[in-house]
Amino acid sequence: MNTDKLNAQIDLANRQLDGNSLDQAAETLRRAACEHPFEFKVHSLLRLVLLRQGDWPGLYAEFERFLDRHPSAQTDWEKSCLSLLFGRMPQGWDQYESRWRTPGIELRSEEHISPQPQWRGDSFVGKTLLLRWEQGLGDAIMFVRYAPMVKALGGQVLLEVVAPLVDVLATCPGIDGIIKDGDPLPPFDLQTPLLSLPRIFRTDLDSIPADIPYLAVPNRVPHRESIDKIMAPTEGLLRIGLVWSGGAKHVRDSERSIPPVVMQPLEALPGVVWHSFQTGHGKEMPFPRIVPMGPVIGGSFSDTAYALSKMDLVITVDTSVAHLAGALGIPTLLLVTTFPDWRWLMGRDDSPWYPTMRIYRQPMPGDWASVIAQVVSDLSSCG
Repeated sequence: MNTDKLNAQIDLANRQLDGNSLDQAAETLRRAACEHPFEFKVHSLLRLVLLRQGDWPGLYAEFERFLDRHPSAQTDWEKSCLSLLFGRMPQGWDQYESRWRTPGIELRSEEHISPQPQWRGDSFVGKTLLLRWEQGLGDAIMFVRYAPMVKALGGQVLLEVVAPLVDVLATCPGIDGIIKDGDPLPPFDLQTPLLSLPRIFRTDLDSIPADIPYLAVPNRVPHRESIDKIMAPTEGLLRIGLVWSGGAKHVRDSERSIPPVVMQPLEALPGVVWHSFQTGHGKEMPFPRIVPMGPVIGGSFSDTAYALSKMDLVITVDTSVAHLAGALGIPTLLLVTTFPDWRWLMGRDDSPWYPTMRIYRQPMPGDWASVIAQVVSDLSSCG
């Protein structure tokens, strides 16, 4: 490797970038990439230039070029997320099956896999199909939407899911029975994981099932009276729910969560009663004038759903609350990173998954201040 030439190319590209000569910077870096195809610094800087240009096809091509030079199960997984991020469906769903052979992905362990055959999308009239959760809470909320489509092809549809989601996901049409993870499973004939359903139904951007709401507030809300008591004094006022931090154990939490101090400009919005939907991690409040909902929603998503139903608007980072608010049809402003999780796509301020959601994106990596400033400006102009 000619290190001196590589450094000179990177220095030149940085000067061109600083001077806003984006086309020239892109050309410099593409030449460098041809000569140094494995160099991450070139890839990273070219990625930034293409991002600032808004060149989504070029950005996708650069990601793919770099990943092609590092073949592995992990690379296959990253390619699947890349395809989905850029809306390349159903190709991305086919690639997404690589998750089962990729180390480090939070999936069900082998001991949870039953011998019943996997469902491939054919008719199962007279049989029972078990839908199984496999990843996070938000994933289960997002993909249970396919239950009505599954039900239309056959007999009984059962759903296995973690305890906090049992009651609220049971409100989804097409679910005949729900089993708490860890409880004995009833007899069933076929099974499929929830996140394989988009592949089975060959989902594309224009065929995403988005009949909102597809979830509802369950009849059983453990802390209904406590929530009503908290809400009573603000009846008739503008209520906005706020989430600025995700779970600390999430692999990208440092990217997706916002320091509380950055949220402070929201306090200037007049006439708003703020409600914090933070539970556990992230309890530090960005400003004093917030009603903490954490003590009454921490144990069950039924409580969360009921409290969200009392909000006029929800402002949240990428967490399970965002998915629940979207599934309930509540107006939601989603705050995401420059390179968000694949489900939020690139280059658009709406979500084909959640029609009542508007997306606010970092203009540059780490720039949350601009995101909050834009939210304040937009909400102020709405009166």
